[in-house]
Amino acid sequence: MTYLNLVVIRSADIDRAVAFYRMLGMRFTQHSHGNGPEHYTSETADLVFELYPLTSSQMPTIAMRLGFQVDDLDGLVVELAEIGVSILSPPQDSPWGRRAVVKDFDGHTVELTA
Repeated sequence: MTYLNLVVIRSADIDRAVAFYRMLGMRFTQHSHGNGPEHYTSETADLVFELYPLTSSQMPTIAMRLGFQVDDLDGLVVELAEIGVSILSPPQDSPWGRRAVVKDFDGHTVELTA
């Protein structure tokens, strides 16, 4: 059986990225392996989600869409808008449940469902 177990995205402002994803309910620990950069890791039973700093020699990871299930979609979108997050699609009912789409501060498209 094959399943996704690791997602790594890069951020030009890692502290701001951590704050954004914490608002979605993620819990992070700070790590550094060998000579690698300090980064943040959020682990669930089946998935490791990591935030790494973007360096000048790396390409941004913004060409992908991330999706998160959240508890209070409508309230969260209000809070995200208040801190300047771009709301691409406000909360609305869809065949996949209540859904909104936002951009994080680095430009990653983030789909939120409840």
